[in-house]
Amino acid sequence: MSSGSRRWWALGLIALAQFMVIMDTSIIGVALPRMRQDLGFSAQNLSWVFNAYVVAFGGLLLLGGRLADLYGARRMFALGWAVLLAGSAAAGLAGGVAVELAARAVQGAGAALIAPAALALLMTLFGAEPKELAKALALYGAAAPAGGTAGVFLGGVITEYASWPWVFYLNIPIAVLVLAAVPAVMPGGKARRGSLDLLGALTATAGLGAAVFAVVRAPEAGWGSAQTWLVLAGAVAALGGFVAVQVNRRQPLVRLSIFRAPQLAAANVAQLLLGAAWIPMWFYLNLYLQQVLGYGAFASGAALLPMTVLIMAGMIGIAPRATARFGPKAMVVAGLAVLAAGLGWLAFVRPTGTFLADVLPASLVAALGMSLAFIPSLGTAIGAARPEEGGLASGIVNTSYQVGSALGLAAISAVAAAAGADRLGDLTALTGGYSAAFTGAAVLAAAGAVLAAVTLRTPASAPPAVPADDVAYVTQD
Repeated sequence: MSSGSRRWWALGLIALAQFMVIMDTSIIGVALPRMRQDLGFSAQNLSWVFNAYVVAFGGLLLLGGRLADLYGARRMFALGWAVLLAGSAAAGLAGGVAVELAARAVQGAGAALIAPAALALLMTLFGAEPKELAKALALYGAAAPAGGTAGVFLGGVITEYASWPWVFYLNIPIAVLVLAAVPAVMPGGKARRGSLDLLGALTATAGLGAAVFAVVRAPEAGWGSAQTWLVLAGAVAALGGFVAVQVNRRQPLVRLSIFRAPQLAAANVAQLLLGAAWIPMWFYLNLYLQQVLGYGAFASGAALLPMTVLIMAGMIGIAPRATARFGPKAMVVAGLAVLAAGLGWLAFVRPTGTFLADVLPASLVAALGMSLAFIPSLGTAIGAARPEEGGLASGIVNTSYQVGSALGLAAISAVAAAAGADRLGDLTALTGGYSAAFTGAAVLAAAGAVLAAVTLRTPASAPPAVPADDVAYVTQD
């Protein structure tokens, strides 16, 4: 196999990783009622089948990025798949609530190793050629919405025709195939000298994990409850301790000066607000289709297919060409503005609405905005870092998007519930709540467009290429 074809096979594995990481967040939705019946979940703790994955994923991403830089992205990519495999097997075999939640956390930990390593490998493979990098990032980005929609489809099919453990067992043969293919197609890398900064890793993971935990738990515990504020205070204290540790370490987990790199902080803010606007839209659009229009879970997934196809086509066919012509700043600003327009249109949904009139056109506008903004902001965030810190930059941008998604969904959920989204059976109240959710998400996307316009810079020249030594293939780690 030639080195050229080998790197495109490698990109296929990287895109598959993104596909699976996102699919694992959506595939369980249809299976939750049967898991509750078989494992004895209460109505209150059933949501933690989803949240346990998100908390572990978001909390460990920075550590995963640093591990990729220190011990090699290929090695951490493979380790992540092995951890995901083990967590998936345990989740499918679980006989009780505690084991199931622990297994989901292990899956999240595996995803936190896979995601930053995958992006670091992508930059190693394609960073020296801007045109090829744009294509690679487009394929990588398109895998995320495909994974989300595929999760809804597969979850429905598997739950109806097999049994819920197979939503987890599905990961096992895929992980085995990936682990077999990694040595043959992925570029190797040498371990770098440096310490791991275990105290920094502990405080960062505790702080991010506590913050995500508090936010996703708040709708259930109450935003004004002592529990919510105590956990948030603990998160702030841990993150403050993390910053103090990084300032005083010779070899910190996160070199804080990395945020001085032009564009990095601004691009991460754009990613954070993109996640904060997009995930609530996807969540509440599903609920509108099912609880107001009366769609089943499988039909709801089918209804989201046009939006998914447009996102993939936009990321692969439109965004790279438009970015090359107009620049990443213009595309990020325009994409967030178009996303805000689509969300604002969705806010006009009606209790007596139809898919063709109330959902399809507005969702396509929102999907176009997402496809235009995601790739340029992602590429800008990763390209702003030094090549040897590609794993760290990947961990930071993944963390920004995931934490933004969790914060956005929790905040929008509070807004939606206050407007009637928790009044099941009352179609008028439900629709009012969902409309409020879409309006809130539109405000977040519009804020992102304004901030991107103010903070992102228009580069005077092309970004520096990755040194040729970093794209050489090595068959052994």
